[in-house]
Amino acid sequence: MTHEQAAIIAILAATAGMFVWGRWRHDMVAVGALLVCVFAGLVPNVEAFAGFGHPAVVTVVCVLVLSHGLQTTGAVDELARRVMPASAGRTVSIAVLAGVGALLSGFMNNVGAMALLMPVAVKVAQKQGLMPGQLLMPLSFGSILGGTMTLIGTPPNLIVSGFRTEAGQGGFAMFDFTPVGLTVTLAGLVFIALIGWRLTPARPQSDTGDFDTAAYTTEVRITADSKAAGKRLREVEAMLDESDALVVGLVRNGLRLSAPSPGRLLRDGDILVIQAEPKSLGEVLGRAGLKLEESVPIGPEKSEEEKTGEQGIRSGNRNAEGGGGPGEASEAVETPDNGKAGTGEVVVQEQVAMPGASLIGRSAKDMELRTRFGINLLAISRQGHRTIRRLRSTPIQGGDVLLLQGASEVLAGFASEFGCVPLAARDVRVPARGQAVRASVVMVAAVAAAALGVAPVAVAFATGVLALMALRIVSLRAIYQVVDWPVVVLLGAMLPVAGAMASTGAASMIARFLLDTVAQGHAVVGLAVLLTATILMTDFMNNAAAAAVMCPIAMSAAAQLGVSPDPFLMAVAIGSSCAFLTPIGHQNNTLILGPGGFRFGDYWRMGLPMDLLVISVSLPMILLVWPL
Repeated sequence: MTHEQAAIIAILAATAGMFVWGRWRHDMVAVGALLVCVFAGLVPNVEAFAGFGHPAVVTVVCVLVLSHGLQTTGAVDELARRVMPASAGRTVSIAVLAGVGALLSGFMNNVGAMALLMPVAVKVAQKQGLMPGQLLMPLSFGSILGGTMTLIGTPPNLIVSGFRTEAGQGGFAMFDFTPVGLTVTLAGLVFIALIGWRLTPARPQSDTGDFDTAAYTTEVRITADSKAAGKRLREVEAMLDESDALVVGLVRNGLRLSAPSPGRLLRDGDILVIQAEPKSLGEVLGRAGLKLEESVPIGPEKSEEEKTGEQGIRSGNRNAEGGGGPGEASEAVETPDNGKAGTGEVVVQEQVAMPGASLIGRSAKDMELRTRFGINLLAISRQGHRTIRRLRSTPIQGGDVLLLQGASEVLAGFASEFGCVPLAARDVRVPARGQAVRASVVMVAAVAAAALGVAPVAVAFATGVLALMALRIVSLRAIYQVVDWPVVVLLGAMLPVAGAMASTGAASMIARFLLDTVAQGHAVVGLAVLLTATILMTDFMNNAAAAAVMCPIAMSAAAQLGVSPDPFLMAVAIGSSCAFLTPIGHQNNTLILGPGGFRFGDYWRMGLPMDLLVISVSLPMILLVWPL
């Protein structure tokens, strides 16, 4: 063992120990490990921060932004309704979600499959009363398993096939991996659905800052193309009930009905007064194709009679529906010519009216909220009240939470002048019509470009992010807010450290030592050792790098033992694709670190049984399908 090999092994062992200990943040530990490697000469100075430009890091950042775009536009709500069983329990929901992820991963990059379904997992977790991580980890593991089924499912399979070609035996075919990969995937999915998810720590999201408010009371307009038009009120109530929303009133021709008949036929121009929880407000709008009554181009104040007379025109011409969350709006809001609405980015924000504030007892109409400020009052949350009058004519009370839409600096000025306090940003989505389709098209196009080899994954996803910005689906501010920067630092710092493991020959030395001392000439034992060593190595190295390191060792071991190299190469393919013990072994695991609220040491609880299952199932299948 050389000095460099001993040094990198000691550094990695200490780093892993500190990760598990959890005394310091994982990004801080990763940067420390990187700097120690640089000072020790294991990582060249010029390559110290090359990891931050690695395609894996770029891919993780882009996936987070693309997923955010799907969430804020309501596309996730629609996908969840189509993919997930309507009345399934936790076990079935987890099985279906992980199964769909595995199926997609067999025919596309598993990071892309994870990106598509990650927002759905969060949505299903809310519906099932689970923490997001309890579905994110099963989804991550399921999509990782699915990549083992085909040649194109995961990069290690392509690398293994390339080594076979270089050996003069031709590459593996598309479905040569299927018998072993499919068996391992099915066994893994059964374990995940029945047992595995229960081993996942139930932690809140690391960035969660939610607070408790009553349901919002807001007004939504039925337009000619909405799903509610032409239906009975009871049918619409049944649709909204799935989102825990309640119809508490109906406005027709300027008249408010506080208890409309369930058999009343709804028509274009009707306004429903509904109550919905903050987090489900966006889902409510998307489920029935409704539009917020107050989310209209900002212009001069009008009387109720004028508004009623214009309702048919306005229903077809609104172009300023709110965007993503409190920190963004999907489309700009038209502002009056007097410029009072400000020129900053249009956002949707929650503000609470403090007791004694100057706006207490006044309504949005009294304050001329649109004319003077260019602000839309989208909804009111009031503790202890089920129904209120028309939204814009409702006097505001102390403690009311107001959902406002307008330019960011204008909202700040309004809060200061009238005694309101902006609340911490959280997921209160007001999706804009049509943007869900555009966001979905962008995501599908990015995934297809990567799957078909038109562009590398990182380039395809980065192009998708640029498209979201160009289409104003995700704002510039939101891009920097949704990226989990500690995860980016962790991955960018650890990639050069893992590279040092390969460049110093430490990885190869460890693998050969295990084969020589443990296998001792026994082919089956050697195969088991190679599979186990590859799995363990993949948890601390990029999976493609692990495959590249282990393939020559596999070919050499097969030659020394006088057996076919195919089962050894297949063991490398399976082992380098199955990283379940750490968040840095696979990009999917890295993606869920922040959204799942996980710590570095959380993965082994479900990951260790998964590794043992993969070894116990794949080893006999490899020997059966690819005899020595």
